[in-house]
Amino acid sequence: MFASVDDVTARLAGTGYLASPAVATTVFLADRLGKPLLVEGPAGVGKTELAKAVAAIGGARLIRLQCYEGVDESRALYEWNHAKQLLRITAGRDETWDQTRTDIFSEEFLLARPLLAAIRGDEPKVLLVDEMDKADVEVEGLLLEVLSDFQVTVPELGTITATRRPFTVLTSNASRELSEALRRRCLFLHIGFPEEELERRIVALKVPELDAVLAESLVRVVGALRAMDLRKVPSVAETVDWARTLLALGADRLDEEVVRQSLGVVLKHQEDVERATAKLDLDAV
Repeated sequence: MFASVDDVTARLAGTGYLASPAVATTVFLADRLGKPLLVEGPAGVGKTELAKAVAAIGGARLIRLQCYEGVDESRALYEWNHAKQLLRITAGRDETWDQTRTDIFSEEFLLARPLLAAIRGDEPKVLLVDEMDKADVEVEGLLLEVLSDFQVTVPELGTITATRRPFTVLTSNASRELSEALRRRCLFLHIGFPEEELERRIVALKVPELDAVLAESLVRVVGALRAMDLRKVPSVAETVDWARTLLALGADRLDEEVVRQSLGVVLKHQEDVERATAKLDLDAV
């Protein structure tokens, strides 16, 4: 998909994703080596958006498995269409069980979930396993066969092997430790909060109408908030939201009144708002 690291940087930028050298290099290697990419970091730093950007670059279909506590094989891998199977059994009452069984356990009655859908077909695909750390440990076992050989075994049909491997991205907020077996199959990338210069470029790209001096002040204030002991520090997405908020308010400078009015855009807990209001010194930022 990519000719070089610089090609990754340029083409990601073309989709509106500004990548650091570390991000661009790891994406290039994941593509060149055909390895899944495990991306860790705090919420809102662009982990999911990276997978979307790669899909947009390659004109690929994005297949997303959103993980949560309780997600199981039927939601991640496949399940049988039991209602349709029952109708088929009812319609074939004069058939033997062997005849009926051969029919109802066929492709027509198989419901492919994200992991199976990602390895079927010849079109380009990006598989996004989002927030892997929110899933139960057992779900990781479902991924091992897929990530090792890009194949899935359906007992009634046999082993289904990918004819074209998807570009695979797993994201994690590191709320729990992922298994070493899963990590071993992936290239690892940590995306943290960007440097000020990169974040200014992101704001300029996403909110070009915002005055450059105001954008610079905004990024510095967000950096000061991140340095505080907050329950949830502002993400890059919230920096962009704050920039859009300042534009909507018609603000030409980031003073105490504007900050007080709009702080809820970037801080989502009352104790964080109170701490920031008491400690934030705009003159020192």
